Amino acid sequence: MKKRKLGTLGLEVSELGFGCMGLSHGYANQPDRKDAIRVLRDAVEQGITFFDTAEVYGPYTNEDIVGEALEPFRGKVVIATKFGFRNGSFTELDSHPHTIRKVVEASLRRLRIDTIDLLYQHRVDPAVPIEDVAGTVKDLIGEGKVKHFGLSEAGTVNIRKAHAEQPVTALQSEYSLWWREPEEKVFSVLEELGIGLVSFSPLGRGFLTGKMNADTVFVKEDGRSFFPRFQKENMLANQAFVDILDRVAREKGASTAQVALAWILAQQPWIVPIPGTTKSARLKENIGAAALELSSAELSTITQGANNIEAKGGRYPEMMDKVIDRKA
Repeated sequence: MKKRKLGTLGLEVSELGFGCMGLSHGYANQPDRKDAIRVLRDAVEQGITFFDTAEVYGPYTNEDIVGEALEPFRGKVVIATKFGFRNGSFTELDSHPHTIRKVVEASLRRLRIDTIDLLYQHRVDPAVPIEDVAGTVKDLIGEGKVKHFGLSEAGTVNIRKAHAEQPVTALQSEYSLWWREPEEKVFSVLEELGIGLVSFSPLGRGFLTGKMNADTVFVKEDGRSFFPRFQKENMLANQAFVDILDRVAREKGASTAQVALAWILAQQPWIVPIPGTTKSARLKENIGAAALELSSAELSTITQGANNIEAKGGRYPEMMDKVIDRKA
């Protein structure tokens, strides 16, 4: 698999990464530990070198699984993790310097590494100046406990403030055919400052694979069951995005998931999508997107088609949406 550079500080990763969250958090039908470890090691063997986790996924169990799975590949893979919540829970923000240090020490132990390759602030904490957050990470980099600093779902004001204190290597944000908001204001700032974009949920939490429809029922253990965008009436309207991808996929002899990922890869050379999966077959399918070349006409068909569709339903429930930083 080809490599891409995130930022200008030398971080190079596979052009597709692996989002590990679903192995222990967020979705139903999570694999047992043995199977989760197997799919992660399969990913390495198939060329993926970039793995994304966080203390709150589980909580804690995701980092532990990733640590065991990737221990044999130390020095050959890049592991990203995150801080920003109190006591491993999504319910309360906390990016105070002492909390950051505490989280980093615990993450290092669970991940079985000496240095975190890429450390993100999971969500901007309005109670803590972003300069203090960046300064703390700067100190951790100086101590050799962290290599690169990242932000997640941050607005442009805070990206600039943080970058002035400690250069930001990557911004992680949701970005896909049905969520293109980062293009409006964030992309230009990232390009100006030399910051990479890590695209999470590049397959729209599975919707853009074409494997679900308005009749799909999510069990209560699956987070999508309370996401507005996955309510029946909204899924019915949002099927239009899948239809665009499917038309191109049929012509290319590819899957809609592969076309969705290939479209993202074609947008900018500094974007790295991190689709997640629990199955080796889906892993292989996702990796196939890296070899799929879309012509300028095909890219235009997809982009222009999506421009004419308005995604229905909020991206997050209100409780989760309120912790998104929207400082333009």
